[in-house]
Amino acid sequence: MQKTIIITTHSHDQLVDITRQVEAFVAQCKIQTGLANVYVQGATAGIMIQENWDESVQTDVLNWLRKMIPHGVWQHDAQDNNGDSHLKAGFTGPSETIPIVEGRLGLSTWQNIFLCEFDGPRSERRVVITVYDTEK
Repeated sequence: MQKTIIITTHSHDQLVDITRQVEAFVAQCKIQTGLANVYVQGATAGIMIQENWDESVQTDVLNWLRKMIPHGVWQHDAQDNNGDSHLKAGFTGPSETIPIVEGRLGLSTWQNIFLCEFDGPRSERRVVITVYDTEK
């Protein structure tokens, strides 16, 4: 089963918690044991599993990425001024796969799923959720 969700972002660099949307689709699929793949379409965004209890973790992730991959120093900036966005997206990767255990995402208490925006704001980021039933 597959569903595409549309996310609007509001900042150049931003982590958007999409866990609830993914959980809702997994519940709708009524699969007890399987896998949920979460994939963002786009070369300047990523998907990450990270803590959501304390927003300082999200801030630290973005600050670290900004320090390690600064804006405005890459060859690609001559074309689109977003060389850092491509590198950050490549570093985080476009997808995560989460086990489905007893009908629920197999995330720990402190893990959530984030869309990582690196070239925003965007009115539309498309995230494809694909659910596999491993019992079939």
